[in-house]
Amino acid sequence: MSAQEAIPVFTNLNDLYGSLGTSLNHAERWSNLAEEFEKRFGKKPAYIARAPGRVNLIGEHIDYALFGVLPAAIERDILIACAPRDVPASSPTAETHHAPGSVIAENLHPKYTRQVFAPAPKAKPADVDDEVHIEGWHLDIPQELRWENYVKAGYYGVLEEHFTGPAAHPIPVDLLVTGSVPAGSGLSSSAAMVVASTLAFLAINGKLEGADKVAKGGLVKMSMENEKRVGVNSGGMDQAASVMSVPSSVLYITFYPSLTASPHAAARQVLLPAPHPHANNHPGGAVLVCAHSLKVSDKALTAKRGYNLRVVETLVGARALARTLGVSVGPREKITYREVVGRLVAETDVGKGGEGMSVDALMEVLARMEAAVEQLKPPGSTHAEFGATMGEMVAMSGLSAEEFHEVYMSWVEVDATHFKLYKRAKHVYSEALRVLQFRKLCLDTAAAGASASADGNLAALKQLGELMNESQTSCAGDFECSCEELDQLTQLARDAGAYGSRLTGAGWGGCTVSLVPESEVESFIKKVSETYPPYKGLEGDALSEVIFATRPSTGACGASYFS
Repeated sequence: MSAQEAIPVFTNLNDLYGSLGTSLNHAERWSNLAEEFEKRFGKKPAYIARAPGRVNLIGEHIDYALFGVLPAAIERDILIACAPRDVPASSPTAETHHAPGSVIAENLHPKYTRQVFAPAPKAKPADVDDEVHIEGWHLDIPQELRWENYVKAGYYGVLEEHFTGPAAHPIPVDLLVTGSVPAGSGLSSSAAMVVASTLAFLAINGKLEGADKVAKGGLVKMSMENEKRVGVNSGGMDQAASVMSVPSSVLYITFYPSLTASPHAAARQVLLPAPHPHANNHPGGAVLVCAHSLKVSDKALTAKRGYNLRVVETLVGARALARTLGVSVGPREKITYREVVGRLVAETDVGKGGEGMSVDALMEVLARMEAAVEQLKPPGSTHAEFGATMGEMVAMSGLSAEEFHEVYMSWVEVDATHFKLYKRAKHVYSEALRVLQFRKLCLDTAAAGASASADGNLAALKQLGELMNESQTSCAGDFECSCEELDQLTQLARDAGAYGSRLTGAGWGGCTVSLVPESEVESFIKKVSETYPPYKGLEGDALSEVIFATRPSTGACGASYFS
């Protein structure tokens, strides 16, 4: 799997649908979207962009600490049909939809109204010479939970990256959006929306071919920056999973020193072990079942006390831990927990051509960090629950109050009186180790191949489930990103026969993911639906919207429209 690979653009329905799985009627959805686009805009779409949601099997809130994660794209997705809009030269540009690069965006869901907007080049300062080109665009993107703001965020990144010349003008475009990823579910509907929007604007403006062609890695990086414009500081897992996933596989994605396709920092296939389907007394393979707690989780809405606060606690904790361990940190450097362990063992600088630690060496040093993080317990306190005050945290960082604010607080808004550096560090290091243990189990059973016994593969699935359960315990107790509904739903899933169950996504609501024997999916869903109180009375399509099985799907792609 390579960040340099081209984003696939299909021209054949069979090729496209053959890679997307079978749990949804994809052909019907795409056909309905194209037909509705033609009804509304009087022309066929030139391109349909697809970006899937994702489920993270294990590795929660450690991507921005630069540790690896194990997500997979799901079959549910965001689709955006689009086509250039002809604007006659005589059209009055004072009308927004006639302006250069203007967008008319509609949504198939009736509760979302038509949106019309256009970017404007930033004004050149009066004291700048006329021959000097000032780059940049203005596009109003309020940090509000409105669907069109995610579309605007995708557009803005394309403008800033690809329309910087004095004669460069984006093409006016018509868009029609639909989606099957439940919003606020923890399955990254927002990331899928930003990825699909970014992909649609790239495609319409010819940036998926020729010298300016954007590859998968470029789309990931653009989408990460674009989502920040709606108020979410993302570590990149959601976007990478949505873009770089491949069918039938879980991805091992690392971010140190960057997202690249190298032996030590790659997005690679990790197949789930499957017991032999015809072995006596053994089920077939395992599938993933996503279940919405029906408590809506939105990172942008709760960021000050949730996601963004955890980012700050994690970064400050890394600096404080580095100081206690005698690890060198620059005065303005936001060191991460991954960089702390690298410097602790004098890891060869992978950013300068070094090979870095092997996975086995990283597992060994992570196992040692459980004792090291004890030094982050609040000064003078025997109870880590209360955390450190702002003043105590500043002192632990070794910075002045002014320096601390500039490095850690000036770029993000948080709302807290106490900061739980110890508990967050404990989760990050233990979760990073669980990811590598999960990956090793998958790779070991895959390497055994046909020689593996049914008992051995079944034992591996049970161990994977235990790691997922341990992750849920850590998310709930140490990172405090679970909630009563998620705790209840994961326990009910285990009672219903899951090998393991945990929250997925940022937490504080949203979805769980359970590893379930394929042969027991129907009975599993029935048991959960009968025992989880918020599912009472749901059946048919209403039930399948909140709990559904999925196989790992392909990443972002598109189709040139064809009849």
